Amino acid sequence: MTDLFTQPELLFRSFPDRPFQLPPELGRLREERPLAPMRFPDGHEGWLATGYDEARAVLGHQAFSNRYELMHVPLPGFSGELPPAQPGDFLGLDAPEHTRFRKLLAGKFTPRRMRLLAEQVAACTEDRLTVLAGSARPADLMEVYARPIPALVICELLGVPSADREWFRRMVDGMLAREGVTADDIAANWTALSDYLRELVRGKRARPTDDVLSELTTSDLTEDELAGVGAFLLGAGLHTTATVLGLSTFALLINPGQLAALRADPGLTDRAIEELLRYTGIGGGSARAAVADVEIGGQLVRAGQTVAISPIAANRDPRRFPDGDALDITRDASGHLSFAHGVHQCLGQHLARIELRTALPALLNRFPTLELAIPVHEVPLRTDANMYDLAGLPVTWKD
Repeated sequence: MTDLFTQPELLFRSFPDRPFQLPPELGRLREERPLAPMRFPDGHEGWLATGYDEARAVLGHQAFSNRYELMHVPLPGFSGELPPAQPGDFLGLDAPEHTRFRKLLAGKFTPRRMRLLAEQVAACTEDRLTVLAGSARPADLMEVYARPIPALVICELLGVPSADREWFRRMVDGMLAREGVTADDIAANWTALSDYLRELVRGKRARPTDDVLSELTTSDLTEDELAGVGAFLLGAGLHTTATVLGLSTFALLINPGQLAALRADPGLTDRAIEELLRYTGIGGGSARAAVADVEIGGQLVRAGQTVAISPIAANRDPRRFPDGDALDITRDASGHLSFAHGVHQCLGQHLARIELRTALPALLNRFPTLELAIPVHEVPLRTDANMYDLAGLPVTWKD
């Protein structure tokens, strides 16, 4: 393989003064070679998909596996190979094992059920707005608002005491692949979560309540699998929505024209949410492992090779989203890859959309003078993990 791309760190780079700018090198690579050969940090010679069509093709093709142990990790500094998926972590499985879990859970995360949660999301939102209004200024929007809302909702959905949400958040944070974190660290945090949830599942078998975990105790899932499913769903529900809510607020605050347009026309909310999901992007990079030779975008990917995917670059591909580097809340951003694509498309996307459609407009309406409390380049972004995150978002407002 010749002309290898040798800068995987660019998948996770952010410019402090331009936090949502795609590294120019990735833009050029996408234009020239939307599926390019890449040298991974461990020396593996695989591929990088930056083009929308190429990334979508990899995510949706049955020749690519999501089994962790088959992948090479594109994140610089990540030590060790990923262990196989723990019981219940169906994201790291392929069919038919993945299908078994997916079918069981699909009925629990239907749009209808998620709509029934809308009232609860609104109540959580109103409570946190009151807390934020009473906070000293500047306030950390992530700590006071963005993280608590999805934590309260997912804990209620799964029947987990909300008092434990901060502990869960720390455990989930410890499962993110990032520099300095080993595979053993990730496994240890997963074990801690699973041990807690195993006890919770035992209690729900004896005394079922109105939640997803209680309903799943009547399925054929083992105790370990139930605990693993709970840990996986908590991880997805606690971290990703909070991050998108924080990043979306940040993006609007530094794009005042778009913020003004949304405030002027609440009818743009649905489009704005999809555009913010496309534009902010929380996944610096993901990967799939080829289990058979397959042609993607005119390139032959060999069995055993890993394809890294840059959803941020793909979501800005001008072939699919003209002027994709710009935030435009009037754009039709449907089809973006922020929830992935194919059989592993995010199961909780309906819930995430409900939370975002509720919490973001409510925040902007309650605080019409909301603004950053520090310069843009001082906002603490974390880009050393396989997901973008805000360590904090200091904001202030006028009474």
